[in-house]
Amino acid sequence: MRGAWCLLATSHALKPALDRRSILGAYASLASLPANAAALRQAELETIQLFEKATKSVVFIDTFAEQREAVSMNMDVPQGTGSGFVWDDRGHIVTNYHVIRNAAAADVTLLVDGGTKLSRKAQLRGVDPDKDIAVLTVDDIPRDKLRKIAVGTSSNLRVGASVFAVGNPFGLDHTLTQGVISGLGREVRSPTGRPITNVIQTDAAINPGNSGGPLLDSSGRLIGMNTAIYSPSGASSGVGFAIPVDTLSTVVKALVDDGRVRRPVLGITFLGGQQAKALGIDAGVLVLAAPADGPAALAGVRGTSRSPDGALTLGDVIVDVDGRSINGEADLFKALDRKRPGDSVKVTVARGQRVSADGAPDDVVTARVPVDIVLG
Repeated sequence: MRGAWCLLATSHALKPALDRRSILGAYASLASLPANAAALRQAELETIQLFEKATKSVVFIDTFAEQREAVSMNMDVPQGTGSGFVWDDRGHIVTNYHVIRNAAAADVTLLVDGGTKLSRKAQLRGVDPDKDIAVLTVDDIPRDKLRKIAVGTSSNLRVGASVFAVGNPFGLDHTLTQGVISGLGREVRSPTGRPITNVIQTDAAINPGNSGGPLLDSSGRLIGMNTAIYSPSGASSGVGFAIPVDTLSTVVKALVDDGRVRRPVLGITFLGGQQAKALGIDAGVLVLAAPADGPAALAGVRGTSRSPDGALTLGDVIVDVDGRSINGEADLFKALDRKRPGDSVKVTVARGQRVSADGAPDDVVTARVPVDIVLG
């Protein structure tokens, strides 16, 4: 069976199956541990302390869809569940965009002192679908009840380091799983299809409902947000992925401050890779259109056009940005990912290809043309 990428919000149709014999067997295994396993007990104590501190920062998210009844009354019906965590003492909650996508409403439940659960309606502060990040707010929880998560860094992670995932798999709130960093620099697709880079891979058990929950290092600091798994079945296969906290922090700050993320605009529409290949474009990004008032058009980039005789003159093909080869749209997204509006980029385009009315390429020389574009 082929594997599949799975985002980890849980439908209310999913329910856990508990096996009493398995639970009793697990207790029996614990009882058989040697009495002198002092080191193991110390490691267990440290894990317990990590969980008890972190769990107060982790929230359970219930999402609801609007349903219209025959008598024209609108009702919110359960849609799914996910996880999130407290970002600051102003009531900002961070989760995955796909957890709250298409939801009409959301409830946030957190643990306060004494293990009491406190639930409140959440409001949407802002989303970044390209990075699968959302920020919610809960305004009516006293600040002394909010326990913001300890934020670490993802810049110095190493494969093999211990990690801990806290979340709500299959609706089981505040569940802890443990593993290691299995890989770094991975890439997953966001809900918009754009690549999310530098993703952390872990074998800590991550299941539907863990989306938006924190991935912690051995000191209990946030190093990533659990987002997706690679699995044939949709359940944990030991291959889970988390958005790195350094990426997360930048996006969350923008959403908290402004409610949106401003990304640089090149000012083009382009043809997808498979369709471009059908026209003989094996590498690069074919420009379909460059609106007259956009950054690319102002720099002289040309879009695709058709002549009165039916021949198709292909637009410029972007093949390089700031010395970085562009083989397809994913490379273009990555090249622009670290840029800001107003930045200048050096773009190289291939120009000159023409296709006749019958679809056969004409004998036209293609030249490489450098273009300086100030991003919008």
